[in-house]
Amino acid sequence: MSNIDLSVDICGIKMKNPVIAASGTFGFGREHAGYVDLNRIGGISVKGLTLEPRAGNKPPRVAETPAGMLNSVGLQNPGVRSFIREEIPFLRQYSTAIIANIAGNTTEEYCEMAEILSDADIDAVELNVSCPNVKAGCVAFGNTPQGIAEITSLVRKYCNKPLIVKLTPNVTSIADIAKAAEDAGADALSLINTLLGMAIDIETRRPILANNTGGLSGPAVKPVAVRMVYEVCQTVKIPVIGMGGIFSGKDAVEFMLAGASAVMVGTACLVYPDACIKVCEGIEEYMRRHGFERTADITGKLVLNT
Repeated sequence: MSNIDLSVDICGIKMKNPVIAASGTFGFGREHAGYVDLNRIGGISVKGLTLEPRAGNKPPRVAETPAGMLNSVGLQNPGVRSFIREEIPFLRQYSTAIIANIAGNTTEEYCEMAEILSDADIDAVELNVSCPNVKAGCVAFGNTPQGIAEITSLVRKYCNKPLIVKLTPNVTSIADIAKAAEDAGADALSLINTLLGMAIDIETRRPILANNTGGLSGPAVKPVAVRMVYEVCQTVKIPVIGMGGIFSGKDAVEFMLAGASAVMVGTACLVYPDACIKVCEGIEEYMRRHGFERTADITGKLVLNT
């Protein structure tokens, strides 16, 4: 019997292991249920939800890039009420934490969703602050310390679940953004969301994505993500969930050594349906090889060069 304890408690969210399926690439869990045992995944951050159903952007919505992909799906989803009605009962068949990722274009939309989800059978709310604020010139909520402080503090008033704020990397100082979210009431932080990118078809001289630009994810962003997680973990006291290009247990351990208490696996799930399980097994193998018994033994244990 293994003496390794992979369980984690992230601001009251108790999970059997530190691996969470990231929002956007795992659907609502049922899409992967025929391929993997969802009971073996620590948590699932579901497809980004909006107040009302959304059709998303017109295609093409994804494009392959070297060591990654661009996406501009546009938050296609059935709406928060349909999620509560149709998807939560399915997910509750499994012993995995349910994290509801929410997105909106106004503070009122965010607050209404947080209030609705406060009465739902979920474990946490993940606040996607990369969305454009239509009342502030379509600048993303999370692009400035002031913006992220405002949206976090407002949602906090309506949310009685643990509140995870998902940070965008498209900022000047990720540490300042993280501190503003912490001070405004975030219980935990998750990062990074996708980097803004573009791909061009040189024969047609047009962007490949119909929306012109999209979010870059996959292994290409991992060094940036690890650096940002490290900087944030040096700045805040609340738990940090790291993500960005995690395809293996070794990748996940990098984030944990940098300070992350848990990790999210995104793009890898589109390539390998069992990516979350493989990542978890890789973390356990690393811990066994080095004689670590708990995830806390590796979290933040980076030894800097001097």
